[in-house]
Amino acid sequence: MSLPPEKASELKQIIHQQLTKMDVHSRIREVLAETIREELAPQHQQLSEEDLMKALIRRGIIDDVVKELNFMTDMHDREVTSTPKPSTHFVDRQPPVLKKTNIDPTRRYLYLQVLSGKAFLEHLQEPEPLHGQICSTFTLCLHFRNQRFRSKPVPCACEPDFSDGFLLEVYKDSLDTSGETTLVASYFLEWRSVLSAENRVTTVAVELLGVGTESKVSVGVLDIKLEMYPKLNKTLSQEIVNTQFALERQKTAEKERLFLVYAKQWWREYLQIRPSHNTRLVKIFAQDENGISRPVCSYIRPLRAGRLLDTPRQAARFVSVLGYERAPVIGGGGGKQEQWCTLLAFLCTNKGDCEDHANLLCSLLLGFGLEAFICVGTKAKGVPHTWVMTYGIDGTVTFWESLTGHRYSHTPIKPDDPPAVEQPKALYPYRTIGCIFNHHKFLANCQPSEAVEVCVFDLHDESKWKPMSGDAIKSVCSPGATTALPPFPPLCVSSIDAATTSNELELQLRVLVAEHRKDLGLATVWDDQLSYLLSPALAAYELERTTGVSSGNEEFQDAVRRAVPDGHTFKGFPIHFVYRNARRAFATCLRSPFCEEIVSCRGDQVRLAVRVRVFVYPESACAVWIMFACKYRCIL
Repeated sequence: MSLPPEKASELKQIIHQQLTKMDVHSRIREVLAETIREELAPQHQQLSEEDLMKALIRRGIIDDVVKELNFMTDMHDREVTSTPKPSTHFVDRQPPVLKKTNIDPTRRYLYLQVLSGKAFLEHLQEPEPLHGQICSTFTLCLHFRNQRFRSKPVPCACEPDFSDGFLLEVYKDSLDTSGETTLVASYFLEWRSVLSAENRVTTVAVELLGVGTESKVSVGVLDIKLEMYPKLNKTLSQEIVNTQFALERQKTAEKERLFLVYAKQWWREYLQIRPSHNTRLVKIFAQDENGISRPVCSYIRPLRAGRLLDTPRQAARFVSVLGYERAPVIGGGGGKQEQWCTLLAFLCTNKGDCEDHANLLCSLLLGFGLEAFICVGTKAKGVPHTWVMTYGIDGTVTFWESLTGHRYSHTPIKPDDPPAVEQPKALYPYRTIGCIFNHHKFLANCQPSEAVEVCVFDLHDESKWKPMSGDAIKSVCSPGATTALPPFPPLCVSSIDAATTSNELELQLRVLVAEHRKDLGLATVWDDQLSYLLSPALAAYELERTTGVSSGNEEFQDAVRRAVPDGHTFKGFPIHFVYRNARRAFATCLRSPFCEEIVSCRGDQVRLAVRVRVFVYPESACAVWIMFACKYRCIL
C-alpha cells in the first residue's frame, strides 16, 4: 500500500528525527571506520554495501533502530485486530500474555506450545524479510483426536519464531456426573426477609431435612447470604415484613382448613352413593418429598416449553426418557412409599415414579392447549398406577402412558349388547380407574363398575363422575392462592452435545467389544462404512417412538444390501437406553443372545460395526440408541 506524498514526507521526517535522537549517524561512522581498518587494511579490497550492512547487523545497530521505531509492535497490533484467533488457538509472544479462550471446566485439556524452531538448514542463507515484503512462510498443521489446528504463518528462517499455542481437548473430567443422582433435600426459601435488612444484606442458616421417609431427619445446614442489588430506596421495617408473613400464613392456613372441611364432606357424599366406593382409588391429597400433604390438583399446572418442545407427542417422548424410580422404602413388606415430588425435585434428579412422570406430561399437554387429566387407577394384578388422559372436543378419549410415551385410543365396551355384536379390544394395560383431575377439576368415578374397559368418559354427567367444586379447588391450587405452593420452574435447554456424546459412547463401546472378543481369542476388525450406514435406522427408530410413524426402512435395507457382498451374512441388533453409561449398556446388551451372537461372531472375513445415536431433550434428558452389527462369510 503506497502512502500519499504528504504522508511519506511526514514519515521520513519522523524517522530522521528518531535517527538523530539516537545518534545513529555517528555510530554508523564509527562502524564504517572500524570495518575499513579490519577489512581493507590487509587486502586493500573494496568495501561493498552488503559488507557494511552485515557489520551494522552484527553490532546490533539495525535491531536497536527497529525496536525504537516500534514497527513490530504496530504490526502485531494490526494483526490481532484484523484476524482474531479462534477460542482453541491463540498466540503467545514475549513477554508471554495469555489470550482469553473458552474453557469448559468439565473437560481436560492439553496446552501445546511451540516456542521456536531450530536447524531449518535449508533456510540458513534466507535474508531477513523487510517490512511489507512478500516472503515464504512456515505454517504448522495439527491433528489431535478429531481436532484440527493451524498455526499463524511465520517467515521461513533457519530459526523460525513460531511462538504459538494450541489448546487440545483430551477427555472429559472425571467429575462429569454420568452416575446416579439422588435427591438429598428440598427446601423453600423465603427470600423477602432481605427487604428489612440493613445495608440490603442478610444471612440465614437453613437446616435441610431429608426426603420421603427421612423428612424429619436433618441432613445438613446451609449458611446463606442474601443481598439486594441495587440498594433499596427505602428499607422496610422488620415489623412490617413479619406482619406480612404472619398474615400470609394465617390466610393460607384458613384456606387449607376450609378446603379440608369441604373435602371431608365431599368424600362422605361420595361414599353414600355406593358402599364399594370406599375401595376405589380416589386420591384427593398426596405427600410431597418433604412429607407435606397437598391437594393433588396443586401438582398440575399448564406448562409451556417455549422452543424446547414442538408437539404434544414430542413432549410425551421427553417425559418417557426421564428415568423411572420408585420412592425408596425402609424395611420389607413390599409396600409402596407415598411420595409425589414437586416439579423442581423431579427435574433435578431426572427420575421419579409414575406419578411424577404423569404430572409433568399432563402439565405439558395442558400447555399445548389440550384438555388433559391425570388418571388414578390400577394396572394388571391390582398394582396402583397413574397415567394421563386427553379429552377431545368431540368426546374422543386418548390414554397417554407417561413412562413409555405410548398412546391408546379408548372406546368403552357395552356389556348389554348381544354376544353377536363385536366389541372393541382394549390394547391399553389399565384395569380400573378411580378418579381423574387436573389443575382446576377433580372428578371421581361413580359408575357401577370401575373397570376401564366399560368406563364411559362423559365428564358432564354427574351420575357417572362426581365433581368437586371448582371454586374450592381454585382457592388452594391456583397460582398465588397460597404461599405454600412452590412455583413451577421453566424447562432448561439440554447441556449435552449430541454429536460429541454419540462419538464418545461409540468409541467406548468399540473398546469394550474389542476387549470382550480378545478374551474369547477373537480378533476385531471394524467396518467404518457399515457403522455409518446404521445411522438412518437409529434415526427412524427414534422418529417412530416420537410420532408413531415408521419411515426410511427401504433406503436402509437397500444400503445394507449393497454393503454386504454375495455369500456374506448380515446381522444387526438395535437397543435403546435412557442413560449414557457405556459399560452398563454393554453389559445389558450381552444379556441378549442376539447381541452376544453378533459381538462374539465367528467366521471368515468377519467385520463388525457399532453405531450410537444420542437424541437430546430438555433437562439434559436423552434417548440413546445403539446398534451392533456384523457381516461375515459363513463356512459350514
